Amino acid sequence: MTPASPAHPIPAPHAVSRLRTARLARSVKPFLARGGPRGERCAGCRLVPSHCICGLCTALPTRAGMCLLMADTEPLKPSNTGWLIADVVADTFAFGWARTEVDPALLALLADPQWQPYVVFPGEFVDPARVVTQLQPAAATNTQRPLFILLDATWPEARKMFRKSPYLNHLPVLSLQPDQLSRYRLRRSTRDDHFCTSEVAGLCLELAGEAHAAQTLEARLDVFTHHYLQAKHQLPPDLAGAAHQRLSRLRERDGLTGQHAPAGAP
Repeated sequence: MTPASPAHPIPAPHAVSRLRTARLARSVKPFLARGGPRGERCAGCRLVPSHCICGLCTALPTRAGMCLLMADTEPLKPSNTGWLIADVVADTFAFGWARTEVDPALLALLADPQWQPYVVFPGEFVDPARVVTQLQPAAATNTQRPLFILLDATWPEARKMFRKSPYLNHLPVLSLQPDQLSRYRLRRSTRDDHFCTSEVAGLCLELAGEAHAAQTLEARLDVFTHHYLQAKHQLPPDLAGAAHQRLSRLRERDGLTGQHAPAGAP
C-alpha cells in the first residue's frame, strides 16, 4: 500500500496507528490492501485521498477507556474499525495479540488501580460465574473507571484469543444485550447479530453513560463506511447526506464548527 498525502493535516498518531506502524516494521513483505488506482491511501484515515476524512478526526474525553487486543493483521486492514474507536475515545489502548507472549504494558494496564477492566465477550460461551451485564459498583460510582477489553478479530480468531489468554481469566466478562442489528457493511458476516468492533465499543459507551461519545462513534462509523464504499465504486461522497449531517450536528455540540471539512467539500 502506497502512502499518500491527505486532503487535510494528519491527526497525531493514536494507539492503533502506532500499532499499525510497529506491525508494518516487522513485515517481511509489504501488506497489499486494495485501494485507489495505484493502491494509495491516506495515512491518517486509511481512505483514498479523494475521500479523506482526516478533517473530521477529534477525540473526546471520556471516563471509560478502550483496550483493543488486535489479531495480527487487523491494524493493517483499511476496513478495521478499531481505528475509529481510537479516533473518538481519547483513552484508547491497543496491543497486538500473540498466543505465546503478552505485552508487559498490557499487564500493567490491567493492574492499574484506576481501571476496572471488563472483557467484552458473549456470555453464552463463558462460565456463568464470570458473566456480568451491568457495570460493577466501583465503575459506576467513580471509584474506578471502566476499561472495556475488545478482541478485535474475526469471530473464529476472537474465540481463540479468548480461550488462550490466561491473563484475562480473572476478569469479569461483560455480555452485551443489544436490541438492534449490525449496520456494518464493509465485511461479510453470516449473522446480523455479529457486530463490528466499533459497534461493540458504542454499546459499551452507552452502558457506561457516555451517550454523546457513543453517538459520535456511531456517526463516525457511518461516515467512514459511506466514504469507503463510495471510493470503492469510484463515486464522490455525499457531503450533504444523512451520515455527514448527523456527525456535523454532534461536532457542533462539541464546539467544532469551522474545523476542516472532509475531502470533496467545496
